Amino acid sequence: MKKALSIILNILAWIILLFALLVTVLVFSSSRNGDTANLFGYIPLTVESNSMKPTFEEGDLIIIKEIDDLYDLKKGDVITYWTIIDGKRVKNTHRIVEINEYETSRSFVMKGDNNDKNDDETVLPSDIIGKWGETKIPGGGKVMDFLRTKKGFFICIVIPMIIFFLFELYKFIVTLVEVKKPALSEADEEEIKRKAIEEYLAEQQKTTDNDKTDAQEKNENAENKNE
Repeated sequence: MKKALSIILNILAWIILLFALLVTVLVFSSSRNGDTANLFGYIPLTVESNSMKPTFEEGDLIIIKEIDDLYDLKKGDVITYWTIIDGKRVKNTHRIVEINEYETSRSFVMKGDNNDKNDDETVLPSDIIGKWGETKIPGGGKVMDFLRTKKGFFICIVIPMIIFFLFELYKFIVTLVEVKKPALSEADEEEIKRKAIEEYLAEQQKTTDNDKTDAQEKNENAENKNE
């Protein structure tokens, strides 16, 4: 039982550590890449509007995959790209409704599923970040945004890592104490057992002798009274 509990605790500790490390990689890669985290070609993004509802909505987490060949894109695909909204360069994720071909290049006409009209600006290949692979986690974007804050980073990453290393330190100390305990040879163990048996027998013999002495004294007292 004790061994099984130890194994379970070890597994949980490593799961916590791996989760903390994964989130750390995502958070720091986001900071380096203009809030676009890239993990082995996959990019987690928080949906910031309802323009694609009901496909996905504000607060969801969607996974975008980098595109190897822009000519693989087709009408109906959902892509994430850089665009200008209210004078700011931001990420947007809409659906391709039309593809314009220009000899060796192309541009894309975009539209949100929840919008009444197409986007004003077409998207150039150089602006494309990646393609949505239909993977979404409802509400996951809010969690990711929280993890990017100082408070979220401390609660969900720093504290679990501290707990993990304290647990590993405890295991190391216990192992060290066990190693430093003097190991008894078989001969030593047999000698300890022999002495214990001898002490026990001696104690039993002493008790027996005392009982005999008491009985003898009682007999002598009885004989003296009879005289």
